Amino acid sequence: MSDVTSDVTVVARDTKLVTKQLPAADIMGESPLHHADLASIAEHGPKEGGVHFHERKLMGLLTLRCLPSLEQQEMIKSLLGVALPMQPLTSVTTNESSMGNVSVRWVSPDEWLIIVEADKACGIESHFHDKLMGHFSLVNISGGTTIFDVSGDDVVEMLKKSTPVDLHASEFPVGKVVSTVFAKSGAMICRLADDKFELVVRRSFADYLWLWIQDASREYGLVVKA
Repeated sequence: MSDVTSDVTVVARDTKLVTKQLPAADIMGESPLHHADLASIAEHGPKEGGVHFHERKLMGLLTLRCLPSLEQQEMIKSLLGVALPMQPLTSVTTNESSMGNVSVRWVSPDEWLIIVEADKACGIESHFHDKLMGHFSLVNISGGTTIFDVSGDDVVEMLKKSTPVDLHASEFPVGKVVSTVFAKSGAMICRLADDKFELVVRRSFADYLWLWIQDASREYGLVVKA
C-alpha cells in the first residue's frame, strides 16, 4: 500500500476493530517496486526471453488462523465462495465468488493465506467477524507483502538457482504451495501452471528479490510484463 496513511476507516465489531487499509482517492497506492518503473521496462524492454516477470501489486492478503470445526468450514466456504484447502501444501482458487477472484493457500495445519483484490479485504474481515463463530484470528497483512508472478520456458531453471525445493512436476504439481527459503530471504511459492509460479514475498525484501531474479534470469533473458 501507499507509504502514506490516509482515509483510514475503523469499523467496530463488538470488541473487534476492522481497519480499511486503503489510501484516500487522491493518494496513489505504491507497491514496493514502484521505484523500478516496471511499466516503462515492460514497454521499452525485451519482448522475448525465457523468464517473464510481473508484479501483482497492491493485492489484499489476509492470514487466517484457526482449527476449524465442520460448521466453521461451511461458514468460511460461504463467506469466501471456496472451501479451505485442508490437505497440506495445497491451494484453491475461484473467480466465481461474490468477493471476485479468491485464492486460498495452505500454510500450516491451522493457518491459511487468503488473496483477494485490495478493495475486498476489509469486507471479508467484516463478514468473518460478523458471521463466523468460535475461535479464530484474521489479520490483514496486505501492506507488508507483494506478489511476483514468474513464468516462461526457463522459469524452473531460474527458480532452481533460488530455492532448495524440488520443482519437478512429479513432486511439485500445479496447485502445490510451500513456504521456503528463496535466495537469502523467503517466499511462499505456488505453482499456478506448468510454467508459471506465484511468489508471495515480504515488502521489505521485495527490492532485493527483484534484483536477484534479474541476475538469476540473465542467461535466459528476462521479460517484464505490465
